[in-house]
Amino acid sequence: MARIQIKDLVKTFGAYTAVNGISMEIKDGEFMIMVGPSGCGKTTTLNMISGLETPTSGEIVIGNTVVNDLEPGERGLGMVFQDLALFPHMTVYENIAFGLRIKKEPQAEIERRVRAAAEAVHITPLLAKLPRQCSGGESQRVALARTIVTNPAVFLMDEPLSSLDAKLRVDMRTELKSLHARLGATFVYVTHDQAEAMTMADSIVVMSNGRIEQLGTPLAIYNTPATQFVAGFFGTPTMNFLEGTVEANGAGRRFTAPGIDQPLPDRLPTGMAGKKVTLGVRSEHVLVDANAPHAGTVSITEPLGDATLVHFDYGQGKTLVAKVPPTTTLGPGSTLRFRFAPEACHLFDAAGGARLN
Repeated sequence: MARIQIKDLVKTFGAYTAVNGISMEIKDGEFMIMVGPSGCGKTTTLNMISGLETPTSGEIVIGNTVVNDLEPGERGLGMVFQDLALFPHMTVYENIAFGLRIKKEPQAEIERRVRAAAEAVHITPLLAKLPRQCSGGESQRVALARTIVTNPAVFLMDEPLSSLDAKLRVDMRTELKSLHARLGATFVYVTHDQAEAMTMADSIVVMSNGRIEQLGTPLAIYNTPATQFVAGFFGTPTMNFLEGTVEANGAGRRFTAPGIDQPLPDRLPTGMAGKKVTLGVRSEHVLVDANAPHAGTVSITEPLGDATLVHFDYGQGKTLVAKVPPTTTLGPGSTLRFRFAPEACHLFDAAGGARLN
């Protein structure tokens, strides 16, 4: 059983608190991704799970065993890091076999498991090569095979794709997701790349300043961000934010700000009337419509092929980004009319950033 439970985990370095009392459960067989900006505590958390760092306080349970006092080699984990640390003088075969030779496994067993691991990540033709003869993507597969061959119940991965070029990263995301499905092991993966988190994870932990901002499925985090930080971290381009006030409109509610008077869903609590809020709306929910009530002036367009991003000013130096069809004829200096989809308006507390609706 490879369930991981983290309870009130704290890690301090002198006066600096890197991880500040986090708790979570990683289910057996789950692909969990920890994501956040540099310095948020995600790698430190991974290092404490692996045993490379000792918690200041709190508890780490793998299966039914508290592992705080166990050495890394006693935890039954497989680790893949950004620095692949392949032995340059050994062939790919010997790099994969190294851990098995240390354990003095029989040669026939080493042969069987190395071949199976190489086949799992599609590098069988590379077994006789040296690491310097392999591309970046091939080297990454070698590192994965070296971990797979030990049959760990848990894989820990720290930014394993960050050194690859854009196309290889996309290809390897697909490979890792397929590998997880085939192995059925628990994957704990650290990245700062929200696209990796969205495309691969069963669940995502979003961290900031040593704390968990939100834990949930990729779509839940994208569609219902718990805080303004999470809302701004996920999505390309980043979510649009506007400062304003919720106003009562009979039985309904409206968001008002300079140049904006936006209807809001009727289900908002009556107590929100008069409250200072931050409204968040994603670019795909900024609707460009000739009959819309608000006006703006296009400053920049970014054609993406399948869509075009339109950056525009709507008064007093305020800017928004809308995602429109690629056939748009809008260009710098054009006037556009826009509105927001009411059901896609996110409201956050102006002071603390917590979600309000």
